[in-house]
Amino acid sequence: MKRRTFVVSLSTCGSAWASPVSPALDRRALTVQAPSRSVLLGVARAGGRFVAVGERGIAVISDDGCRTWQQAQVPVSVSLTAVAFADDRRGYATGHGGTVLGTTDGGLTWKRLLDGRVIAAKMQETAMREGDAAQRQAADRMVADGPDKPLLDLVVSSPTDVFVVGAYGIALATADGGNTWSVRSSLLDNPKGLHLYAVRRRGQIIAIAGEQGLLLRSDDGGLSFRRLSLPYQGSFFTLELPSAREVITAGMRGNVWRSADAGSTWQQLPSPSGAAIVASGLRADGSVVLASQAGQLISSTGASLEVMKLPPLPPLTGVLPLTGEALLALSVEGAHLLPPLAGKTTS
Repeated sequence: MKRRTFVVSLSTCGSAWASPVSPALDRRALTVQAPSRSVLLGVARAGGRFVAVGERGIAVISDDGCRTWQQAQVPVSVSLTAVAFADDRRGYATGHGGTVLGTTDGGLTWKRLLDGRVIAAKMQETAMREGDAAQRQAADRMVADGPDKPLLDLVVSSPTDVFVVGAYGIALATADGGNTWSVRSSLLDNPKGLHLYAVRRRGQIIAIAGEQGLLLRSDDGGLSFRRLSLPYQGSFFTLELPSAREVITAGMRGNVWRSADAGSTWQQLPSPSGAAIVASGLRADGSVVLASQAGQLISSTGASLEVMKLPPLPPLTGVLPLTGEALLALSVEGAHLLPPLAGKTTS
């Protein structure tokens, strides 16, 4: 399979394969002086706590509304790409090297539950059991390559149910808190093994956004998926499900597409930015906030997109809407707490 460049984060784009991953899987994250100023890639709530993860295994927590942060204990030093919680204690994070971490204390300490070495072996086992020659060939390559393929996003449906996606069409699920994992890649209409960048869940609906215009949707909690057809073939790096019928996805060159009928038809939203949109967040009122490589936060309400009035920000990697119109933005320079004024848009 020909290798393709994909966006993991701004700082790792184009260099995800630059160095061996195996040692970093077995090396604890180093303690750093200002962890909240590190490159952070994903953030989530754990009850009243906020937990963010990023490069070199950095994980940070805040118990005072994102004003101050402390570093958590992480058993790996690979980049961590996304984090999600089932409640105030139980959470999971994905990362490079096929990493999945778990926490039972609200993100203070983490345990490795899965890595690319185990994934490759499981894919081989699944391919042999199903008699799929193409799948077996891909699994054999994964074993030969070593654990160099990142997991990029996840959804946590309960304290024990987790679905993860990543590069080269990798998809896995656990129903027992990470003790055992099942390969779900064969459920996806993705014969080219395109990268899977983002996954979201609303009730029984699971949607996945990926490379080359790939969008997949399940209406039965992930038991089956169908491919959605769009008039655009560029990569999508994020998506949101504001309602059971509405889907918003965004990606390369500022492209933003919206469907109001569960993916049957699509409308391209006029974008105020030509920069790649790499992250998004869903507000309580159903509006969407998009984050771009140009350091812009863009508000989406229905078919309208507007750039928010903000002080200059570095290239962004994530965004989490807070109470009211406040926002927490992640960037290559760490976490940025933006007051309610950030909810106002340009005229």
